[in-house]
Amino acid sequence: MNRQQAIVIGGGIGGLTAALALHRRGVPVTVHERATSLEPVGAGLALAPNALRALDRLGVGERLRALATPHPAVGLRHPSGRWLVRTDTAAFEAHFGDTIAAVARADVIAALVDALPDGTVRTDSPAALVTPGNATEPAVVRTAAGEQPADLVVAADGIRSATRELLFPRHPGPRYSGFTTWRTIVTPDRLPDAAGEIWGPGRIAGIIPLADRRVYLYGAALAPAGARAADGDEKAELLRRYGTWCAPLPQLLALADPERVLRHDVWDLADPLPAHHHGRVALLGDAAHAMCPFQGQGACQAIEDAVVLASLLTPAADLAAPLPAYTAARLPRTTAVVTGSRRIGSLIALRSPAATLLRTTALTLAGLLPARALLGLSADTYDWQPPALNTSA
Repeated sequence: MNRQQAIVIGGGIGGLTAALALHRRGVPVTVHERATSLEPVGAGLALAPNALRALDRLGVGERLRALATPHPAVGLRHPSGRWLVRTDTAAFEAHFGDTIAAVARADVIAALVDALPDGTVRTDSPAALVTPGNATEPAVVRTAAGEQPADLVVAADGIRSATRELLFPRHPGPRYSGFTTWRTIVTPDRLPDAAGEIWGPGRIAGIIPLADRRVYLYGAALAPAGARAADGDEKAELLRRYGTWCAPLPQLLALADPERVLRHDVWDLADPLPAHHHGRVALLGDAAHAMCPFQGQGACQAIEDAVVLASLLTPAADLAAPLPAYTAARLPRTTAVVTGSRRIGSLIALRSPAATLLRTTALTLAGLLPARALLGLSADTYDWQPPALNTSA
């Protein structure tokens, strides 16, 4: 094949990271995003050390670290306010060699887009895979401009990925986790003294300071799939569920703009795919391994995917040749993270007084462990090191 070009379907964090990684490797790439804008509302995320190291390979890690708000400690609390587990952030950074950078999702997207050449990202541009191609034929993607051949297609089209359904029609697809989530960002007069999560019977809430005096709030609770607030007011629903929990959660929730409270059910790919590629197509992020949010690794694993994929490519050679190696590198790791996130969800789902008392006792005992032992529980996730990425851009 004379021309080596790639098409990315989906302009979320995974798709944009993949585009930047391919650009750094010297591969011409175009991103097609069906939405008219790349500006998400009301959401934040935590970039863990594994994701930050990958973003360093792309030259945007420091920009995002600079946006994070330092906080002396984070941990888990009981709804009464009693700390169950608390970790000193300085100890965390010493152990893992990096921080967790809590940033607004829009800031991550802006950093990635700013690092790409103008015209790379095309919004209001739905795209769909027509054929995945093979060793001798290109993949074909249908766009508003017609059908486009590609030497490589990166499918970052989310948990309801049409690409995945086309490639693996017998896969059962996403399962409902039993949880619904809320997310919003508020701007209080002062940042809260406490950061982290609060665990109650069958539900949790999180408080994460961001830059510019903003605070990211989220909640997750057991609920039937598709359920919504009876009066349509999700802010009121949050206050009904969390209004009696410890300060400053109720006070922060009271500041939320009802129009900027997002609610989404949590679905995941509990059944692993047989592969993360087929033909000339690589599945990435939620399209490949959608997971529950309880380890904060959804976006982080998508970022890892992108850097690993790009690291395997040789622009002068066939871009599809390394895709089996991509599956071999990513399928075991992401399957383990999906399983771990589900396991944490099963702990959060406990609701009976006896079960929640047992959980609280276990968390309290874990909080008594030496910092090194406690932090070591996350080592498999956070200690991941990205492959070298020889860049040409």
